[in-house]
Amino acid sequence: MTNQVSICVLGSGYVGLVAAVCFAEIGHRVICVDNNEAKVNMLNEGGVPIYEHHLPELLGKHLNRGVEFTTNLAYGVEECEAIFIAVGTPQGSTGSADLSYVEAVVSEIARAVNGYKVLVEKSTVPVYTNEWITRCMHRHGVEPGTFDVVSNPEFLREGTAIGDFLHPDRIVVGANNDRAADVLRSIYAPLTDGSYFAKSDSLPGPLSQENPAKLLVTSAQSAEIIKHASNAFLALKISFINAVSNLAESVDADIEDIAAGMGLDSRIGPKFLRAGLGYGGSCFPKDVAAFYWVAQQQGVDFQLLEEVRKINATQQEIFFNKVRSALWTLRGKKLAALGLAFKGDTDDIRDSPAIDVIKKLIAAGATVTAYDPAAIEKAKGVLPASESMSYAASAYEAAENADAVLILTDWAEFAELDMVRLDQALKFPIVIDGRNLYKPAYMREQGFTYVSVGRPAAYTAQQGKPKRLVLS
Repeated sequence: MTNQVSICVLGSGYVGLVAAVCFAEIGHRVICVDNNEAKVNMLNEGGVPIYEHHLPELLGKHLNRGVEFTTNLAYGVEECEAIFIAVGTPQGSTGSADLSYVEAVVSEIARAVNGYKVLVEKSTVPVYTNEWITRCMHRHGVEPGTFDVVSNPEFLREGTAIGDFLHPDRIVVGANNDRAADVLRSIYAPLTDGSYFAKSDSLPGPLSQENPAKLLVTSAQSAEIIKHASNAFLALKISFINAVSNLAESVDADIEDIAAGMGLDSRIGPKFLRAGLGYGGSCFPKDVAAFYWVAQQQGVDFQLLEEVRKINATQQEIFFNKVRSALWTLRGKKLAALGLAFKGDTDDIRDSPAIDVIKKLIAAGATVTAYDPAAIEKAKGVLPASESMSYAASAYEAAENADAVLILTDWAEFAELDMVRLDQALKFPIVIDGRNLYKPAYMREQGFTYVSVGRPAAYTAQQGKPKRLVLS
């Protein structure tokens, strides 16, 4: 292993907490700072505030050995050479990223600087944020040459963030001088020289000692754009396949076959070509809006991004109409909603399409019973239990005496439901699948009316598909 670097991580959200434990995992000393005292106490007791694979195990492995948690920002800055800024950058009213939290911690960093520091943007920020951080440091009296600002964007997927960090597709370092770049090279050396993968207890994954991680050094401005451009492009792929799905459905084609045929082209690839309810979460909606705003500020008409956003919003309305069409009227209907998180393997409900659909259904007069393997407690904060909204302990409990089941999140367990048991629970054998987890032919064989995205609906023989009139 290479030399240990002392690292301070500011923020213990998804990005900060994952980064802190993973930096400890590859051999560095880490101080993670958060101003939420209750969360810090939980972490110091080994508790984990988010649902993320491998996180509890790594935290238990390194707590008070490689990583410690504190509310004392000055202590973290004074003790460490590299300061990773991983605080929130929520979307503002104009679509731009709200950088007030970044400015606040930079001001605190400036007051605690006691030697050369590398300030690292880990939060997703617009281009030229590095310049503003530099100006903020200077305004607070920090001398040039005693610090550098580096952009090191994260490319983590919720649910697989630990694996993504330790087995990355790429590590991007945006540094405007060699001194700062070398600090980041030292931090990531265990991944780029392969020494981490040689350890007997390293997390298994696609990388190895013979095939280590790749590190790309760019300017800070380029690195900032790489993050926004990457997320915007992935959002574009999702919106594109959803737009194609609407065309496919109108001509009785199958979007799953179309996506498979497209994905076999190595220039396109199969990832993010899944038709459904559209993207959500804490990244894509915010980053598409922020990237569009940045382009506008620079006088660039990036209209494509606005169309991506519109298609995504429309997709949830289209699904809502599918439910209404399948059930005729919604007032008084009892519906089972499977899924609350914006995707499977996470408890994150931020900008979740599932939540938006459920709100529309309740507003239309339906009552909803929801189940999610991880996100129920968080969902209760935005969808409190009421006469119209309740929660179940399983998919089958949610389906009890319901008029239909709606699949809203792509959890693996929803793709493995016992159809006989589901049929017995339901009032009517109707499944409306916003994630295309099943084959229409299979569902028809199981006796269900099955409505999905971008594919012809499957109707049971008992209920009958509306016949087209043939005029002779």
